[in-house]
Amino acid sequence: MFPLRSILFVMILLFPFCVHAQNGKKDSITMERGKYISIMKDGVIELTEKVKDFNAVDTLYISPNIYNLAFMLEHSTWYEHYQLGNNAGTKSQNLNFSPSLGTKLGVYFGWRWIFLGYTFDIEDLFGGNKSKKKEMSFNIYSSKFGIDLYYRKTGNDFKLRSINGFPQEFPSLKNLHFDGLRSTINGLNAYWIFNHKKFSYPAAYSQSTNQRKSAGSFMAGFSHSRHNISFNCEKLPSSVLQQLSLGLRFNHIKYSDYSLGVGYGYNWVFAKNWVSNLSLLPGIGYKKSRIDDNDFKNESWIKDINFDFITRAAIVYNNAKYFVGTSLVLHTYDYRKPNLSVTNSFGTLRIYAGFNFWKRERKK
Repeated sequence: MFPLRSILFVMILLFPFCVHAQNGKKDSITMERGKYISIMKDGVIELTEKVKDFNAVDTLYISPNIYNLAFMLEHSTWYEHYQLGNNAGTKSQNLNFSPSLGTKLGVYFGWRWIFLGYTFDIEDLFGGNKSKKKEMSFNIYSSKFGIDLYYRKTGNDFKLRSINGFPQEFPSLKNLHFDGLRSTINGLNAYWIFNHKKFSYPAAYSQSTNQRKSAGSFMAGFSHSRHNISFNCEKLPSSVLQQLSLGLRFNHIKYSDYSLGVGYGYNWVFAKNWVSNLSLLPGIGYKKSRIDDNDFKNESWIKDINFDFITRAAIVYNNAKYFVGTSLVLHTYDYRKPNLSVTNSFGTLRIYAGFNFWKRERKK
C-alpha cells in the first residue's frame, strides 16, 4: 500500500490539471448552449420575417389592424333550399322544399384572423319550439388565403314550396309541412387570393383590416364536402305520390364532392371607412355517390362532373375601433344522374356590430 503522504502529494500535483479539464468541459458546454440558443433565435427571427412577408400589404390600399382582440354581437338568418328533380321521360318533375327561415343570436371573440363564438336560436330563448337544426363553422380570412370548415344538420320543419311537371296541379299543397326530408353536410373550402397586397378579404368578412382604396382580385379555390340526404316519399300527399315518377322514389343519397374553381372578388370603397364586397367562385365538381346504399357507377366518369357555386357579399363600416356590417355567404351544390337531380342551396345572412381592443405594441 502507498503511504498516505505519497497519495496526498500526487493529488496536489494533479489538482491544477483536473481543474483545467473541468473548466475546459464547462467552456465547451457553454459554447454549445450559446450556439444552440443562437440557432433558435435566428430561426425565430427568420420565421417571424416569413410571416410578415406572407401578410405584407400595400398600405395605400389596406390598413392593417392595430388591435389584437375583438368582441362582436351578431344576428344571423339561415336559408336552405332543396330541389328534387326527375328528367326521365317526356316531361320532368320537380319538388321544391325549404324550411322556415331560422334566426340566431351570437357572441364572438376574435384574435386577428380567427373568430370563435357561440350562437343560440331566438325561439329557444323565448321558450318556443326547439329547433333540431345544427350548424358549426370555423373560418380563417388571411391576406393570401382563406379556409372555411362547416357542418350543417337540417331540422324537421321543411315545407313543400312548389310542385312542377305533374299532370294535375296542386295549388292547395303550397307551403305544406313535410317532415320526410333530412340532410347533413360537412365540408371544407380553401381559396387563394392572388392580388392580396391590394385586395383584402378580411376587411369585408373578419374586420381585421381596413380597405382604403377600391381593388379586386382573381381567386382559385378547392372544396370538399360530404352530403347525406334522406327522403321519405311516402309522407307526400297521396295525390302527389300516385303521380310521382320512379326516379324520385329513392330513400337515401350519400355523395362526396370534390371541386376546383376560379373566381373573382372586388372591394368597393364608396365612402370613408365603408367597403362593399362581391365575390363569385364557380367550381367544377366531381361527385362520387351511393343511392339507397348501392354504388352508382356510370360508364363514363365525365357524367359525374357537375357545377358548384359559392357567392359572398358584404357591406361594412369600420373606423379601426368600432365596426358594423352585414354579410351573405351562399353555397350551391348540383347533383345530377340520368333519372335524378338534386340542387341544394344553403346560406347565412349576418348582421353584426362590435369593437376592437388591446392595441398591438408599436415596434421601434
